[in-house]
Amino acid sequence: MIKGRTIVCLASAWDYDPTSKHQIMKILAQHNDIIWVNYHGTRRPTLSKSDLRASWSALMRFARGIQRVGPSFVQVTPLVIPGASNPVLRKLHERMLITQIRRTIQAVSGAANKPVQVWSFAPDVPYLIGQFNEEAFIYYCVDDYTEFEGLDTDRITLVEDDLRSRSDIVVATSELLLKKNRKSRPDTVLVRHGVDFDHFASAWRDKLDRPDDLKNIEGPIFGFFGLIHFWIDLRLIAEVARLRPQYSFVMIGDCIADTRDLERLPNVHLLGRRPNKELPAYCAAFDAGLMPFACNAMTRSINPIKMYEYLASGLPVIATPLPEAERFTGPIKISETPERFASACDNVLEEDQPGRRAVIAQTVAGESWESKVELLSEVIEARLNPATPIVSRHVTQVMPSTKRRAADRRAGSF
Repeated sequence: MIKGRTIVCLASAWDYDPTSKHQIMKILAQHNDIIWVNYHGTRRPTLSKSDLRASWSALMRFARGIQRVGPSFVQVTPLVIPGASNPVLRKLHERMLITQIRRTIQAVSGAANKPVQVWSFAPDVPYLIGQFNEEAFIYYCVDDYTEFEGLDTDRITLVEDDLRSRSDIVVATSELLLKKNRKSRPDTVLVRHGVDFDHFASAWRDKLDRPDDLKNIEGPIFGFFGLIHFWIDLRLIAEVARLRPQYSFVMIGDCIADTRDLERLPNVHLLGRRPNKELPAYCAAFDAGLMPFACNAMTRSINPIKMYEYLASGLPVIATPLPEAERFTGPIKISETPERFASACDNVLEEDQPGRRAVIAQTVAGESWESKVELLSEVIEARLNPATPIVSRHVTQVMPSTKRRAADRRAGSF
């Protein structure tokens, strides 16, 4: 495992539900100093309530300065100019971000005396490459950002291409993202998401109390947890709920999309966000997990972490067509239309039997986040020291790359 480094991680807000970046950085923090940069510069905010709340929250975090998360882990929210399109403002935005990260590295005790690595989960920061004398710059691609609503597709395409070409290592989290990135970076590495297996396996290993807000919900329960945004097909859920009024559909998570149609249905329950630590108890009460993603170019490339969490909880899953979900043809039923989705709900109830949850959970028992970090460490070590072999059976041998040219490192510097 990587040890003795200062790792600068550019990602979304630390203080939210755990994602791949949260899980990976928590593990790396056991042997490294982590500087988590709450980066909100990719998209220009709108005047929507959710964007205004997010902007205010970011300003409050900026005002608090460097915040310690753990003994070797800090988070910082830089002041940026989100979605800057004017060339002058864009250069100002870039200079501001670089300066603030440099100051943070200097301010964290001991961080400046260790080799630096930069891990970017953001697609639009090629100007950071080479700015911190880093030994490695890793682009960790978890989404197809060119398909996101509210982003300038042409600009994202341009800057992500630049980031991809100049990064030392490019990681993709799904087969489709791997294919996309390998068009210009043949050495892109596929590292699928992991799961906090023991945490979610408690749904069937332990006897967990039924959450209070489920005690009055009758009938079989088909549950979802996650952010309820444009990528969730709410119309599909509404139609399925109308087709199966005897079933209950529970949706857990913050709602950014319009949920008025769901709110009118007596067998659909929108519970709001729940802490990650409570989710196994909900999974224990569910009869199946739902992945009702809208079918489009953006969602086809995703690799939902909730899929692994449902499976670790022992839940069968009903999903709209997703290439990554189709890898689990046994416990996951792929259904595109409301009628087939409803029939899949019937089928998972008919197939229930003692011990099924433990069997389903075994499909992801070897996909721990610790194993993913070990794999990533092998990939990085092989790049830094080309003579080092990659021994993991979970990744294709990557081509060792030479050090970036000095000109590449200086490109975009001030």
